[in-house]
Amino acid sequence: MDLGLAGRTAIVTGGGSNIGRAISLTLVGEGANVVIAELDEAQGSKVAAQANTLRAGGRCLCVKTDVTSLPSVEDMVSQTLREFGKIDVLVNNVGWNTIKPFVRYSPEEVERVIRLSFLGAVYCCRAVLPHMVQRKYGRVVNISSDAGRVGEPSAAIYSSMKAGVIGLAKSLAREMGRFAICVNVVCHGLTIPRTPEELGEMSMWSERERQSVFSPETVDAAIRRYAVRRVGTPPRTQPTW
Repeated sequence: MDLGLAGRTAIVTGGGSNIGRAISLTLVGEGANVVIAELDEAQGSKVAAQANTLRAGGRCLCVKTDVTSLPSVEDMVSQTLREFGKIDVLVNNVGWNTIKPFVRYSPEEVERVIRLSFLGAVYCCRAVLPHMVQRKYGRVVNISSDAGRVGEPSAAIYSSMKAGVIGLAKSLAREMGRFAICVNVVCHGLTIPRTPEELGEMSMWSERERQSVFSPETVDAAIRRYAVRRVGTPPRTQPTW
């Protein structure tokens, strides 16, 4: 497969676990240089090492980043530009969900979901877009969720923030189009990691696994909500092209 990404430079936030990991590996497999912007530096570095064994022409490195901190994001962007000289693609993948009834959310839990599932995307766009505007080229992909389109019970804050990510993408697409910058959004359904190696200790899914969210009963209940009667799984560690 040739997606025309050879020689491009991409940033993938949360690129060390689950969907983000698959995106990072796929982009490097297509010949892109990838910066994994990851708070879990150990997991991000492990995935970067895996990506660098693909020998597809792209390089991958991990930069420890807290997407809820604009200075941390700006530092990551500066490191990316020093290393690769440009940024062509930004994938806003980071998100967080705490599953519980709305009335049981603590203020701290509300803030965490808001900061990780929405503000992180805002801060990354704010830090990257000036560079893309200057170059008059860029691609931004916001990873939202089906929850942002239809809402999910016991996930009111997450659903609201993912709806915000959709709105952010729509508005930025109209604002940035004149600079040849395309902004898109992907709304996926439930996507479950294949193996423990696809997760870092700080992943949202690691916490869920400890809470038995991967139980057959929970997965079966999720499957029944989908017309195709299955949940998603990321591509395997080694792409097949």
